[in-house]
Amino acid sequence: MSHCHTTIHSLRQLGFRITPQREIIIETLAHSDAHLSAEELHQRLQPRSKTINLATVYRTLDLLVEQGYATRLVGKEGKFLYATRQHSRHLHLICRKCGRTYPAEYEGLQPFLEHLKKTYGFEVEVEHLTFSGLCHDCSQSI
Repeated sequence: MSHCHTTIHSLRQLGFRITPQREIIIETLAHSDAHLSAEELHQRLQPRSKTINLATVYRTLDLLVEQGYATRLVGKEGKFLYATRQHSRHLHLICRKCGRTYPAEYEGLQPFLEHLKKTYGFEVEVEHLTFSGLCHDCSQSI
């Protein structure tokens, strides 16, 4: 069973109604190769279904985040970006000037996470972490 169908099946098992619109939204988000804003996701849906409105996209994304099937991160200009949790733990570096997103290796965080656990007794659950700052190009133009 593909990731999106597993999510749909799990939501049904939890008692949520899966409309054809919700199903298309979940499939489109799960098969995306990027984190998308609600507006970008809505645009990608238009060729498949002109009847899905932006409010339905937002409600479905909220449901996915609340139930733990998707993550929400803050992108450029404070806009929320969404992705399903199909990937393993991962990091993103987002340039606050140009808005580009760069993937980063999770393994580099391990010493810091172990420090937090040892020092504070706090075990961080990292699924999706984002750091904002300036990319190489933007930092050179300052």
